[in-house]
Amino acid sequence: MKICISADSTCDLPKEFVEKYDIRLNAMPFSLGENDLRHDGVDGTSEDVFEYVKKTGKLPTTSAYNEYEYTEHFKKIKEEYDAIIHFSFSWDISSTGLNARRAAEKMENVFTIDTQNLSCGISLLILECQEMIEKGLDIKDIIESIEKLKKKVQASFVIDTLKYLHKGGRCSGVALIGSKLLSIKPRISVVDGKMMVTKKYIGNINTCLLKYCDDILNEVPANKKRVFVAYSSPIKVKDKIKEKLKNYGFEEIIEAKAGPSICIHCGENTLGILYISK
Repeated sequence: MKICISADSTCDLPKEFVEKYDIRLNAMPFSLGENDLRHDGVDGTSEDVFEYVKKTGKLPTTSAYNEYEYTEHFKKIKEEYDAIIHFSFSWDISSTGLNARRAAEKMENVFTIDTQNLSCGISLLILECQEMIEKGLDIKDIIESIEKLKKKVQASFVIDTLKYLHKGGRCSGVALIGSKLLSIKPRISVVDGKMMVTKKYIGNINTCLLKYCDDILNEVPANKKRVFVAYSSPIKVKDKIKEKLKNYGFEEIIEAKAGPSICIHCGENTLGILYISK
């Protein structure tokens, strides 16, 4: 059986892997104003998002693919493949996954997985799935393995400013002012498919990121096979963090730039470390 992996562009999987493994991505739509519809990684970038916010003071908006669009996406893939495994953004965060499931349920050999994750937390599962496909595992065994593995994904990131979350209605004005006055940099972790603040750092973003790297590795021991370093914009200490991860013993360190759909919510100077735990 010829199996294709499908996912939404919010997985932030680097282009080289998308092309190498023929991963079929849905480029998620977002809007820079009412009449400016763009698509994640196709005709819109994270730089467009940041520039729009600076110019207008407004936050771009994101939207979900509907059931019909997923149906068309899956139909096109089925012209070349016998089966599809689709990796969805956490269903507790976005409706995209439910729309994909509704489309898949009406088709043969199309399976959807609620990754309970976002960004490169999804990419970790995609690459594990690809390895299983290459080994010739049965599709039901692959899905069962991924369902177990997704519970071990450690996905967290530290953000520099609450401005984007505030504009999106995800934090109060009081919290925004407090974070500026105290220079608070929150660590946000994905827990059971939801985002929650698990720690707060105080100080310069670069100093906080180095501390975050040490903390997360101590708190959540890693399977050292692979780690993603995901970032929204150039980070001064990114190479130092990669060196820490190398010294920790990771066999593969992958850099991934977050796309517009993720950056709309996290803003500039965000960095995340994502891996599968022991």
